[in-house]
Amino acid sequence: MLDTATSLQYSYKMRGKTRGPLKPRNPWRPSPPESATMGQGRRPAKRRRLSRLPPLLLAFSPFARSILFARSTAPNSTNPDPSPSSRTTEVGIADPKPPKAIKRIESSEDEEEEEVEMVQADFEFFDPKPGDFHGVKLLLQNYLDNKPWDLSGFVDLILEQTTVGTVVKSGDQDEEEEGDDDGGNDDEGLYAVISALNLGRYAGHRCIKELKRFLLEVCSDDSTKKKLKLLLEQQASDVGLLVSQRFVNCPYQLVPPLYDALFDEVSWATEDEPTQELRDSFRFKYYILVARIFESKNVNQYKAKQSQDCDEPVIYIKAEDQIFRELSSLSFTFHLHAEQLVPPELKNYKEMGLVMVVKADDVPKFREKLKSLVVES
Repeated sequence: MLDTATSLQYSYKMRGKTRGPLKPRNPWRPSPPESATMGQGRRPAKRRRLSRLPPLLLAFSPFARSILFARSTAPNSTNPDPSPSSRTTEVGIADPKPPKAIKRIESSEDEEEEEVEMVQADFEFFDPKPGDFHGVKLLLQNYLDNKPWDLSGFVDLILEQTTVGTVVKSGDQDEEEEGDDDGGNDDEGLYAVISALNLGRYAGHRCIKELKRFLLEVCSDDSTKKKLKLLLEQQASDVGLLVSQRFVNCPYQLVPPLYDALFDEVSWATEDEPTQELRDSFRFKYYILVARIFESKNVNQYKAKQSQDCDEPVIYIKAEDQIFRELSSLSFTFHLHAEQLVPPELKNYKEMGLVMVVKADDVPKFREKLKSLVVES
């Protein structure tokens, strides 16, 4: 029988990502051509390409990764129902979307040789814009569990803040949009969104008021709630709500440059924004994150069975959330009320909400740990 291997080549580039005066560039961003350093700075649109892409990463452990790999290769995961109501999975995270821009190359000489299938996918980074509304809203539809709240207003805030924030789209989506400036709906190929919103700057918006109220309601520990309330109210102007969501099959090699882009933009905004008030609004001292994890129903028995990989106490849907949690100065979990149909692989787990507070001073540590994770994987 033939052995079959699949290799996924991908590239990413930054399009439409602009800024003011040039600052020192981080190692993930290639140096721009000389012409780009004249006048207004622009993120270079140079592509980077890797020779292969390992299976998608759900968490650090082999067990957790195998669960996602099994789910992402299931027959119904490659051809999701296009209707909006069907674009969430049984576990409440966005359904995997197959890249549109793919090229397949198959090679086979005889039955003794390995058959290799090459799949190429292009992803690009863009500033948020109004045409991304429906794609971003789809990614964030379960952000606050099943709570009715002003999600549309929340998405609008993310899209209006173009100097800090990024959306990731498939490469072919950019080709379809080139030369089209009508501002229409162009979010069909949107795979990820990341941004940081100042809770003090946007305190008057209904969606932020509802978000703060939700976070305090789901915090059951009185001591933790007291600290959280201080951050959400008196210290709100020092707090950034770090919003990061993506489809589960978005290549995790894109994650470090995605976070690098965000934190670089935050740093640039403290100098490039037109007013002192806006510049100060990006001088964050803390970041608050709302995420989801899978927690073992038998977590209290974990120590007695820690040699069994299948009894891990926590599975992180996004690998970077484990790093954030390790660095957090405050964190807590809360029960989710939205009805979830858990797949057989996760029958011993329950999905939980996770809130974390991370000091801005610890961001450099996070960035290094995240890059190390990708290298090790």
